[in-house]
Amino acid sequence: MLLVIDVGNSHTVLGLYKEDTLQGQWRVVTNNYRTGDELRILFSMLLQGEGVKPDAIDGCCISSVVPQLNMALQEVCQTAFGVTPLMVGPGVKTGLQLQCDNPKEVGADRIVNAVGAIESYEGALIIIDFGTATTFDAVTEKSEWRGGAIVPGVQLSAEALFEHCAKLPRVELSRPQQAIGRDTAGNIRSGLIFGYADLVDGLVRRFSEEMGGKPTVVATGGLASLIGDVGQSIDVIDPLLTLSGLKAVYRRNTKVTSS
Repeated sequence: MLLVIDVGNSHTVLGLYKEDTLQGQWRVVTNNYRTGDELRILFSMLLQGEGVKPDAIDGCCISSVVPQLNMALQEVCQTAFGVTPLMVGPGVKTGLQLQCDNPKEVGADRIVNAVGAIESYEGALIIIDFGTATTFDAVTEKSEWRGGAIVPGVQLSAEALFEHCAKLPRVELSRPQQAIGRDTAGNIRSGLIFGYADLVDGLVRRFSEEMGGKPTVVATGGLASLIGDVGQSIDVIDPLLTLSGLKAVYRRNTKVTSS
């Protein structure tokens, strides 16, 4: 079985594949200071909940944007599962052509998302990942990663308002009834949700003009459904995009190794 792990700034998402079937998935809070022992206990408990023994894991693929956890992640894969994990980064075969000024700067999560989208959708693509930061990636029909954009995530924006504006409350992120808010919470929700959806639509329009034609817009991440329901530019919401991308990257590299 293949264990795939995507370590983000706020959450870590894990998926367990048996061949092409996703057997289980989990989302846990990312703690930058967890040790290998702590991660081993956590991962073992998650697998045990699905009735899976550690020795059933015969492969592991990891994308991480938290470098201080990488050593502990490699350690737990080796000690708990007896496998050396494939860490997505320079030198790993993805099938993606990074046509940007500094390919080494491109986050592993963005590479994995692009690979997952290429595996599932045809033609040119715009990939949006609603995480701690929201990332936009432009990928051509020839699997060329042309670049993208990064903006503060919706939740991060909401927290910034609460922390830096003394009289503004923390609000639940939900779709407001109308754009013109009738109270403070309604004002904040309108700005965050409608304003963010218009930001997404505007960037997609600009990307599409520069790419030519009409790329398929694929969204993933925790708030993709909320923004996708309000905005007009998102074609597909794929909550498993990152996990399927990790699986595809692992397959490409194990096939190369075995040949």
